[in-house]
Parts: sequence; structure tokens; C-alpha cells
Amino acid sequence: MKKIIGISALAALALSATTAVAADKPALAFVVNAASDFWKLAEAGVKAAQKELPGYELQFRYPAQGTAALQNALMDDLVAAGTDAIMISSADPKNSIDAFNRIAAQVPLFTTDSDAPQSKRIAYLGSSNTDAGVQAGEIAVKALPKGGKCMGFVGFLGADNAKERIAGFKKAVEGKGIELVDVRGDDVDFPRARSNVDDVLAAKPDINCMVGFYSYNPPKIYEALQAAGKLGKITVVAFDEDPITLGAVKDGSFAGTVVQDPYQWGYQGMKLMAAYLEGDKSKVPQNGLIIVPTKVIDKGNVDAFAAELKARIGG
Repeated sequence: MKKIIGISALAALALSATTAVAADKPALAFVVNAASDFWKLAEAGVKAAQKELPGYELQFRYPAQGTAALQNALMDDLVAAGTDAIMISSADPKNSIDAFNRIAAQVPLFTTDSDAPQSKRIAYLGSSNTDAGVQAGEIAVKALPKGGKCMGFVGFLGADNAKERIAGFKKAVEGKGIELVDVRGDDVDFPRARSNVDDVLAAKPDINCMVGFYSYNPPKIYEALQAAGKLGKITVVAFDEDPITLGAVKDGSFAGTVVQDPYQWGYQGMKLMAAYLEGDKSKVPQNGLIIVPTKVIDKGNVDAFAAELKARIGG
């Protein structure tokens, strides 16, 4: 126990050193749920906001691992280091309510990507994961006019964003002859994400559709299908904009992908928290939900979308 406290104290000191550079400036932090290339766009959004918020110190933080315990410990360290407001994508919102409420009692707390509506967070800024799931289901319906059996793959089965996407997908394919047979979780363990796909290919030859619900799942599906010689033979519905995913959409290996706008989560999130600290609460709607629309990317618009991404990250 003493060793754990020591590590936490060292982390807090490191954070203090970071914020000490601008000790006179309010500090805002964006905390993600796990290390993934998906978050590069959100980080770019935070950097863009920093240029417009010179009076603030903006931080983009990754937990050591994608667990609720380490996320919550990171938030405690941020508060101890003097952070004035936090936005977080929770790895496990259902089991983090007490921790969220503890943080919310000390600094304004906002959520993104995966909400924790039962907590005392001020607002959620991100996608409607249910709507995104519906869009994914619509891709499947278009690609499988004769119906099919789909297997889903996701990181955190218990996270709201996963449950809502799955529910939206099921809603869209209901009555269309398409069945989501099961969803395999991997807890953001990339080798496990790949082995989940390999296992399905070996054990369930009747599966003719796969859905990758988290950003890294579609690339793992791509790897497994390519290794098995089944790329293009199994319909794949993806989420997010990993380069492998976009390449597969462009060459027709994937039916399409539903993309979110994490750049705006980072950009708008920082602006929202800064305004809130300055006393402007008008940007927080009564229902606490600020929805950034998702959209479907297919062969017809993938090149234009890829160019937009490059400009954002490069800028």
C-alpha cells in the first residue's frame, strides 16, 4: 500500500511540475480512456483550442492503462496538481460513479465519448452513440440485401458507448434478415482483439458479416481476414477513421465506416470548460447533452474525408 501511495505522490509531483510552468493560468485537462491512435484527432483539437485560449494551460492525458482505477487515480492527481476542470472519456462509467462524484465535488467535470449520466458531471460532449449504431446498421442493411449473420467486436462491453452502438445497430437491422449473433470484448487488449476475430473465423464459418465497434477493431478484423484469405468475402462494417479502415473502405474491402468527430470534442470541450470557469453556463443545455454529429464514410466520400483529416492533424 505504501508503494502505491508513493507512486501516486510521484505522479502528482510530475503533474505539479507541468502546471507550475503556467502557475498563474487556470489548467484544463482532457483525459482519454486508453492509448489509441483514435485520440490523435482529439489531441489536435485541444492544441487548436490552446491557440485561442492563451490564458489557460491545456493538458491532454492518457492513463497508464485503460482501466477505471487508473483513470480515476489520474483525475485525483490532476486535482491535487491544481487542475481547474476535467473532461474525461470513462473506461467504465457504471463503476466510476463514486469517483466521478468525488472529482465533481472539487472541480467542474465533463464527459466525452462515453457518458456517465448518473454521476454529477456537468455535461456530456460527444457523439450520440445510439445514432452512430443506427448508421452502422444501415451500412449493413445496404451491403447485405439478402440478410446475414454478424459478429461484433468491441473494447469495453460494459461502457455506455459500446452498449448504445450495439443497441443502435440492432435497431437498424431489425426485420431486415440480419442478426448480430454476439459481440466479443477485448478490454482494449490489441492482441486479444485480433485473436477474437481469428477465433470467430475458425469456430463460426456461417458468419458473413463483422462489425468493429471501436476504432482499433476494424484494423484487427482486416488483419485477420487478410491472413485467412477472406478479405472482401466477409462484409465488414467499421467505426472511426483508422488509416487501415479508410484504405479498406476505399478499396472496397469494407462496406463503410461511421466516423465521429473527436477533433471537435477536444476543441469544443476546452472552449466549453473555459467558458464555464468564466461563469458562462449558457453553453450547457438543460439536458446536459451536447451532440457532435457522426457521419457515414463510403467509397464516394472517403478521399475527401481523408484529406480533411490530414489537414486537421497536420495543422
